Amino acid sequence: MAEISRLPGPVMELWEWQYQGSCRDQDDTLFFHPEGERGSTRRRRAEAAKAICHSCPVMMQCREQSLRVREPYGVWGGLSEDERAAILAGSGRKTG
Repeated sequence: MAEISRLPGPVMELWEWQYQGSCRDQDDTLFFHPEGERGSTRRRRAEAAKAICHSCPVMMQCREQSLRVREPYGVWGGLSEDERAAILAGSGRKTG
């Protein structure tokens, strides 16, 4: 579960960037793997989600937010769960 104490308060200016996300009109299942999805199927789905992220005008805000709250699931800001975990563990640094 995400650590909600790290989330900013309900101030519109802090969250307004999300309205510009390229993912807003996409199917959520593209960004979150179903239970039991493995291997090349999971990799292809994540790559398709990342392709949407890479053309997104707010990719960096999304990425920073997902790292700040330690988002445990899905593709956020062009990063998979494993990529975010590696960054948070200090073993990899991926920026725009």
